[in-house]
Amino acid sequence: VTSLREGRHSVGVVVRAEEGERNALGDIGDLVLNVRDGRAIPVSQIARIAYVSEEPILWRRNRETVLTVRADVAAGVQAPDVTAALLPQMRALEAELAPGYRIDAGGAAEESAKANAALAKVFPVMILAMAVLIMLQMHSFSKMILVFLTFPLGLVGAVAALLIADAPFGFVAILGVIALGGMVMRNTLILADQIEHDLHAGSTMRQAIVESTVRRSRPVILTALAAVLAFIPLTTNVFWGPMAISMIGGLTIATVLTLVFLPALYALWFRARLDKSDTDLAIAAIDATQDNTVVDVPAKTKDASASAANATLSQAAE
Repeated sequence: VTSLREGRHSVGVVVRAEEGERNALGDIGDLVLNVRDGRAIPVSQIARIAYVSEEPILWRRNRETVLTVRADVAAGVQAPDVTAALLPQMRALEAELAPGYRIDAGGAAEESAKANAALAKVFPVMILAMAVLIMLQMHSFSKMILVFLTFPLGLVGAVAALLIADAPFGFVAILGVIALGGMVMRNTLILADQIEHDLHAGSTMRQAIVESTVRRSRPVILTALAAVLAFIPLTTNVFWGPMAISMIGGLTIATVLTLVFLPALYALWFRARLDKSDTDLAIAAIDATQDNTVVDVPAKTKDASASAANATLSQAAE
C-alpha cells in the first residue's frame, strides 16, 4: 500500500488479513474493498470466485515458457546415442503440436552442440596460427603441406580406441583429437628438421630420409610412450575419460604411422631429387645459369667499334 524508506533503501509495506481470515478460503468473497467514492463492498460483488488447478511455478527459458521432461539413460548407453535415436520420433510428435510449440533436445547433446559451435569459430584462427609457426620452422610451402598431411593420422587410432572402449565421441574427445593432431605434427617436424640437417650436411635425399628416420625413431617413440602412460589414469574418469582414450589410441597408432608414412611421403614428394644432394643441385643450377648466359654488348661500344672500323678503312684508302 505504501513504502518506507530506510536510509538509501525503500521497503514496501504490504497489508494482509489476519491468519484466521487468510486460511478460510470460503470467506474470500466476504472480504471488503474500499472503492473510489469511499463505499465498502464485498469481493463477491465485483468478482467471480472459482476453484481451479494451475501450475504453482512457471518455468521460463529465454523468456519462453518451457516444460522440461527428464529421464535417466540405461547402464551402458550413452546420452548422445539416446538423443539421436529419439529425435526422429520427437520430430513426428512436434509436427502434430499446435502452432507456436516446438521440441528441443537438451542435456548432453545441447551442451555438446554449444561447445562444438564455439570451437568451430576459433578453428580457422588455430589453423592459421599453426600454418604460420610451421612456415617459420620449415621455410617452404611444400614442406608445410607435408606436415599438415600427417594431422589426420591420429584419427585412425582415436576412433578405434573409442569404439573398443564404447566411449562417446563428444566435446572432450574432439579436444583430445585436436591435441593429438598437434602431437603428431610435432613428431613430423622433428623428422623433417633432421632430414633438412642431413641434406645441408651433404647427404642425398634418399640417405637423409633413411638415416633421419632411424636416428629420430627412438626419441619419437619414447615421448609418445610417456604421453600414453600419463593418460592411463584418466581413462576411468567420467568426464575426461573419452579424451584420454582417444589420445592413447590415436598417439599409439599415429606414432607408428608417422615413422612409416612420413618417410614414404617425403620420398614420393621429392622423387625427382632422391639421389641428389643440395650440393649437386647447386652445381646443376650454376651450370644451367652459365649455359643460358647471354653477353649483351652496349650500344655505345658498338658505335665506337663501327667508327674505329670506318677510320681504318679511310686510312687504308688514302
